[in-house]
Amino acid sequence: MSAFDAVIQDDQLLTQEFAKLDVTQQAVFNWKLKWLQQAHKHQIEPPGDWWNIWLMLAGRGAGKTRAAAETLADWAWEQPNTRWLVSAPTSGDIRGTCFEGDSGLLSVIPSSLLADYNKSLHEIKLINGSFIKGIPASEPERFRGGQWHGAWLDELAAWEYLQDSWDMIQFAVRLGKKTKIIASTTPKPKPLIMELLGRESDDVVVTKASTYVNVKNLAPSFQKQILQYENTNLGRQEIHAEIIDPEEGGIVKRDWFRLWPNHKQFPKLEYIIQSYDCATSDKTVNDPTGSITLGVFKPDDGGMSVMVLDCWQEHLQYPDLRPKVINEFETVYGEGKARKLVDLILVEDKSAGISLIQDLQRAHLPVHAYNPGRADKVQRLSIVANIIKAGRVWVPESSNRKGFVRDWAEGMVSQICSFPEGTVHDEFVDCISQGLRYLRDAGWISIDGPPRAEIEQEDISDAEIYNMAQRGNPYSM
Repeated sequence: MSAFDAVIQDDQLLTQEFAKLDVTQQAVFNWKLKWLQQAHKHQIEPPGDWWNIWLMLAGRGAGKTRAAAETLADWAWEQPNTRWLVSAPTSGDIRGTCFEGDSGLLSVIPSSLLADYNKSLHEIKLINGSFIKGIPASEPERFRGGQWHGAWLDELAAWEYLQDSWDMIQFAVRLGKKTKIIASTTPKPKPLIMELLGRESDDVVVTKASTYVNVKNLAPSFQKQILQYENTNLGRQEIHAEIIDPEEGGIVKRDWFRLWPNHKQFPKLEYIIQSYDCATSDKTVNDPTGSITLGVFKPDDGGMSVMVLDCWQEHLQYPDLRPKVINEFETVYGEGKARKLVDLILVEDKSAGISLIQDLQRAHLPVHAYNPGRADKVQRLSIVANIIKAGRVWVPESSNRKGFVRDWAEGMVSQICSFPEGTVHDEFVDCISQGLRYLRDAGWISIDGPPRAEIEQEDISDAEIYNMAQRGNPYSM
């Protein structure tokens, strides 16, 4: 039992000791006593000095923001002249939740301990010399150059550039004898979250709490609203803080993809396209460029189908992207008389894709600028999902694991089947969406699709593709 615990359990002793304290010490004592009296078990800093990361998984309203704010503020006060980082999905989240929110730092730190608060710079200074700085996770490069004793990372699973920001923070949290990070979030099956869970009892301590643990402090209307989500995957995740299988809520199911037997010779390919989703810009470090090569063939047991021949995603500066695309275009697929070159390069006409299209046109390569129209990523995948569901998309089977896709294709299948909730990047999603849509609209694949009204101008309507389809295609049965 600590001296503090002993004091607060003896009322007389408490009064005597409190009178001996100066004004600042009394403010600190009242702050800590109030928190210990209010806090739930899952909100108290885990014991021990063995862990570096506290992964706090909690449902909406479970009190994770308050717990993290109290803990970081305590660290900053108990260790004078130290530096602490706070990050959240956006700048608005830092200010509105982590700093100025009802459970934020400014609400828990006694005002007498504050030396300064700079609202525009997201900076808090304490009278003991400690410094707390907020940097939004939406700007990973801003973490470069800083150095910190520890950090509070709020709503980690909602970060747009999760892995990039996390990596930069790991390099920056490097001061003192023992660094510590609080990662508070409503859980989602993001790769980083899964990795941290795998490190539990190593350097990560994990706590979990349901919304209902703190429900008495929540509005009665909110209590009624959340009942409608019980017994749903969303409720399991957002209320009970469960990690849902990333593929469980995906638009496309894994068993919709057909496996081409490893021992079976590849079919004769009638038409081959390479579909590209380029990075946001030629300077980005956050988003890779993705590519999927699709070959059209006629199987023995049905209409025209598509074989996934290759796929990759890679961080590329534009000067390196152009020669790679040209090199990929020159790849020959198949064997013997069935050998075949790529027929078309399909590139979405946005960002770095615009420059790529122009350069490929100047090189006299068969490139098609693809315009997705007003459809968002979910709509685009939904439009072609019925093609995959109908068993028209094949993936080569692994040579050493029967019933599994080949290793190079696993990342692609996993990303597509995990979309929209379980993915960090979605390059393969865009690649297959535009690739299958092009092949369908060009007449290479013909199956029952969504109502015509759903596939006109509102989603991905491409006049040039429709013109091609009208020319007729002998393989469109």
